[in-house]
Amino acid sequence: MGNRELKSRIGRLLGQDDFENALETIRLMPGRQAVNPLFSFLYSGEEKIRWRAVTAMGAVVGHLADTAMESARVVMRRFMWNLNDESGGIGWGSPEAMGEITAGHAGLADEFACILISYIDPHGNFLEHELLQRGSLWGVGRLAHARPVLAKPAAPFLTAFFDAPDPYLRGTAMWAAGPVLDRATRPLMQARLSDEAPLRLYRQMRMTQTTVAELANEALDGSRVDT
Repeated sequence: MGNRELKSRIGRLLGQDDFENALETIRLMPGRQAVNPLFSFLYSGEEKIRWRAVTAMGAVVGHLADTAMESARVVMRRFMWNLNDESGGIGWGSPEAMGEITAGHAGLADEFACILISYIDPHGNFLEHELLQRGSLWGVGRLAHARPVLAKPAAPFLTAFFDAPDPYLRGTAMWAAGPVLDRATRPLMQARLSDEAPLRLYRQMRMTQTTVAELANEALDGSRVDT
């Protein structure tokens, strides 16, 4: 199958109503071949396709890591390069994909969780672009809900976003902080229980409409619905 035909097939699968079966089909494709088309769909202007590409990237790279770990590492390094100023690009979708991959694969999480967290660390590889901050918070949150022990070091960095002007940053930071709540974080989150600013958040392979207050309340209640 040629590259153009493969990209077209993956695009159709990402748009299928029955995405769970489509995802399994994509996961079983040769990883080295499926990765490049999936990278292109991370830039899709269609919200559903873009987020499903994140999910599919996690499945494909995780499967690839089980048989060819070094090839999976190369993909992770490509995400890191995309987020580097020297790349000349923006890196759309890269932190989200890194979060999905590390949530799904223990070996890659052990190696790359600290890199993912560094993107929200002011003394690390902090991403200045606000839209990339959205992605990095979601990626850290995805890791936190799957592997809270590895995500624990992110807790003090997440609180810095609780007062961000952008409700997506506020809400996503609170969702991300839920599994790693500590005594210092809890009162800061309680202060947002009346924050009714709306946002859309991708969870359980679908977009959900929520508010900052709802996400803060879920986190404080220990409602771990995202795995």
